[in-house]
Amino acid sequence: MTQDADKFTSKGSNTQNGISLTVDVVIFSLRPLNEQVELQSYADDELQVLLVRRARPPFENFWALPGGRAHATESLEDSAHRQLLEKTSLKASYLEQLYTFGKKERDPRGRTVSVAYYALVRTDQEKVEAGRDTAEARWFPVDELPAEMAFDHKEILSYALWRLRNKIKYANIAFQFLPPTFTLTQLREVYDLIQGRHAKKEDPANFKRKVEASGAIIETNERLEGGRHRPPRLYRAVLNEQEPYQRGPES
Repeated sequence: MTQDADKFTSKGSNTQNGISLTVDVVIFSLRPLNEQVELQSYADDELQVLLVRRARPPFENFWALPGGRAHATESLEDSAHRQLLEKTSLKASYLEQLYTFGKKERDPRGRTVSVAYYALVRTDQEKVEAGRDTAEARWFPVDELPAEMAFDHKEILSYALWRLRNKIKYANIAFQFLPPTFTLTQLREVYDLIQGRHAKKEDPANFKRKVEASGAIIETNERLEGGRHRPPRLYRAVLNEQEPYQRGPES
């Protein structure tokens, strides 16, 4: 092992034969364009991703995904939760393993394999704060990302966004962005926001027929109060452990 690799390896990290194991987290949220306004609609929200600005080399001052080395004594998912909390102070209720990235040249300090996760959080008012080895933590619209990012994190982020936009077509992951009860309009707005600004918007009537026929939602006896017109019906999701959006085996 070279001197540089020795510096790269630390006690408690998961390293074999000069290869370091890390986790990186792509965390998406629907954030309001104007955070001072609370609306009953998602129409003025946008899909955003949480990035951190690195406080030390390599790639000092570059924006990156929250992440770092996995400890030998923790599961990969536990490591992802820990890195997210340490780097941004944010807790994610849902994490799913995305892909493994291991190009030889991805880290100038030595051979590193990263297991990437992606997370979904609701549009809450939780504040993020820069943590360990981080100069700043900030939300970015997915269509307005930094031109350059640390390591291969832009590639990881692009793949996560592609996966999210494809998976929403057949899995019920949209419910992860919604409160326990929601209107059909809110659900359709979430679908549209995830698909992106330039995607074709689905006709409301067709969307209603499709989502009701799927059996993924049921009506409640409640209505959304506070609007100018007749209050719309509230629905809730019907999820089970076999849904295809559920996370895979433990790792």
